[in-house]
Amino acid sequence: MKSVIINEKDNVGVSLEGSESIPAGHKFALKDIAAGEYIIKYGEIIGKATQNIKKGEWVHTHNVKSHLDEKNAAYQYEYKANTLSKTARTFRGYKRKNGKAGIRNEIYIIPTVGCVNNVCRRLEKAAQKYVSGSIDGIFALTHQFGCSQLGEDNVNIRKLLCGIAENPNASYVLFVGLGCENNGLNGIKEQLKDCDNIAYYNCQDVEDEHAYGLEILREFAGKAKELQREETDFSKLCVGLKCGGSDGYSGLTANPLVGRITDRVVACGGSAILTEVPEMFGAEQLLMNKCKNLEVFEKYKAMIENFKDYYTKNGFPVYENPSPGNKKGGITTLEEKSLGCVEKAGSTQITDVLSYGERVKEQGVSALNAPGNDLIAATALAASGCQIVLFTTGRGTPFSTFVPTMKIATNNRISAFKNNWIDFNAYDMDEEGLFGLLEKALNGEYKCKSEDIREIAFYKTGVTL
Repeated sequence: MKSVIINEKDNVGVSLEGSESIPAGHKFALKDIAAGEYIIKYGEIIGKATQNIKKGEWVHTHNVKSHLDEKNAAYQYEYKANTLSKTARTFRGYKRKNGKAGIRNEIYIIPTVGCVNNVCRRLEKAAQKYVSGSIDGIFALTHQFGCSQLGEDNVNIRKLLCGIAENPNASYVLFVGLGCENNGLNGIKEQLKDCDNIAYYNCQDVEDEHAYGLEILREFAGKAKELQREETDFSKLCVGLKCGGSDGYSGLTANPLVGRITDRVVACGGSAILTEVPEMFGAEQLLMNKCKNLEVFEKYKAMIENFKDYYTKNGFPVYENPSPGNKKGGITTLEEKSLGCVEKAGSTQITDVLSYGERVKEQGVSALNAPGNDLIAATALAASGCQIVLFTTGRGTPFSTFVPTMKIATNNRISAFKNNWIDFNAYDMDEEGLFGLLEKALNGEYKCKSEDIREIAFYKTGVTL
């Protein structure tokens, strides 16, 4: 059986091709393991044996459980991050007046409330005749919220929509309101008062909402089609890091490979954002030790503890993870999933911790407060300023958020079986190949396979009236 041992401390190996008794991507014992003994993978504890396990036996949910508990851990700070050698690099992007740069030249139509989704979709369809020159697309980013949400939810919806509007991939943005919703245009206008590439109107305030909006889009397209790519420093780049449908290969191939790409982007002066807070549980101390100073460590610690409190206050176990698909792919416990997940952050330091809806401020790797849900997390990454999301997957998914979402397969099977979804196969750990594809995507020479799909979703936590 072809297999791999990740760390010399491990007492389990991973089957790469599978056998009659052990599926591909799953673990097997390297020695006899007694009931109650820790299971070690990545050189870290990933669980505890619930029964005696003989050398060579399959190690999974039938004989292993999580070793984590529901209480907040006693976190400590011990700095352990690599220093990267800096290098200059550029890409060909669309420079914006505010100093940012996009990798696409697009026009967004954003509803303030789900009540006007149909208006925005009709505008998107009718405006396709204006797509010409350098315009990459005109997209309606519809959603179901914007009214009847209270408190923090109402604030977060506005923050997210404004963050979407400020993404540098958008050359122009049209906000379409109804006129009576909680998430009204006045609050959005105030937050975006320094942006001169945005137009607004309420459907209740104009006689023909379709004709009114279409004329604005025609004028936007006339300007956008003339924009051209220019040589742009990597300091203007921010990459989102996300995984979904993880399997036993995720921590071996795609996530470590993306971690190397993260290090290269940061070394070139760029930034990256890691999110999925619940999928840091069990590996959070490793990330805390990469925080650049005690202040960032305290912010990171607070983010973790607040998210755990959110679970328990709502009556759910903190460690209600991994998913059925994760388990089928070979992931047994949350700590195993998390240890693989955080590989995407690379080896460099964490320079900042962002609240949900907050824009990236620091060069380097930032941690963002958002859940693990694929579309919610990817939307949050892009709303915080990422022009592209690197999305690793062992099971595949066709979705894309409102910025290019590059699907990176963990294994050969899913890469071949879902070639229409997958942009890159990470099984052979081809760092130059993935970095080269990223650069082509940045320069507009490659369109991600899901790029014709644009979706957004919100992290809702409170009451809806």
